[in-house]
Amino acid sequence: MVTVRAPGKVILYGEHAVVYGEPALAMAIDKYVYVTARVRGDNKINITAMDLRLVGVSVTILENGDIVAKTDYGAVISALSYVKRALELAMEYVGEKKGVDLVIRSEMPVGAGLGTSAAVSVGTILAYIRALGYDIEKRDLARLAWQVEKDVQGAASPTDTAMATFGGVMYIKPEGSDVTMEPVKPGAEVPLIIGYIPRTATTKELVAMVRRKYETMREIIEPIIRTIGLITRRGREALERGDLELMGALMNINHGLLDSLGVSTRQLNEIVYAARNAGALGSKLTGAGGGGCMIALSDKADVKRAIELMGGYVLSARLDNEGAKVISEE
Repeated sequence: MVTVRAPGKVILYGEHAVVYGEPALAMAIDKYVYVTARVRGDNKINITAMDLRLVGVSVTILENGDIVAKTDYGAVISALSYVKRALELAMEYVGEKKGVDLVIRSEMPVGAGLGTSAAVSVGTILAYIRALGYDIEKRDLARLAWQVEKDVQGAASPTDTAMATFGGVMYIKPEGSDVTMEPVKPGAEVPLIIGYIPRTATTKELVAMVRRKYETMREIIEPIIRTIGLITRRGREALERGDLELMGALMNINHGLLDSLGVSTRQLNEIVYAARNAGALGSKLTGAGGGGCMIALSDKADVKRAIELMGGYVLSARLDNEGAKVISEE
């Protein structure tokens, strides 16, 4: 029996602009997906998904007194489709097919933009291969997990799976049809508070919306995109120097520009500004937007309470430098 963990990630700067060739800065966080694999004596695959957290439950009390509860159940089904494809590719990699009992536990909400699906893919592949007694290099692990994301989603950036595999901070730069990722060494510890609210739009929808604006108002939208790219470059420099004050100021500007593109929401803005008012050095949405997650550069309890009071689900996070790793073998 093998248990592994794979980290989630946040985007510090550069979301959406990265679609147009600008850089982005991503950071792996110490919130994990844990996958335990136990090889079976048959070919049966049994998956137990625990704590795939779903924030936002709609409860209706009917006239006859019955209670009807709805959750974002589809997000769990989607997460399990990554598990299925990850197992298939892991079996192809080792050239062996054996049944397995998998237990998956997540410290992050599903569908929040924290790279949970990538962490599930990475963790499942690593746990299965190690449970069968094989090893895999991290480069191959990242490649297989990226293939899972592409197969399930139809298209995917390698960013999330690379962060879940290698950890650390990465400077991501699109170059034509390729993407380069450079490790970045922070000059100081980066304390983050993450606030989450349910999403109202998908990444695909939001990217398409920005694309329409870019095509119809290019002379207005393109300078915004290029400025976000400049912020990302300055943000990297600030991170390497450990200048948290400048990092926070750049986060605030980055959020304002993303809001001008229309990818934020009223509730997401409310928790972004509540965090600042409570003492965060800076705050912004992280990921595609449309609800989902924001980050605040702070470790203050007042900031956590402010986000919670505005209806956000709160996680504290710091940098993960290890990436995917085996934490127990029996």
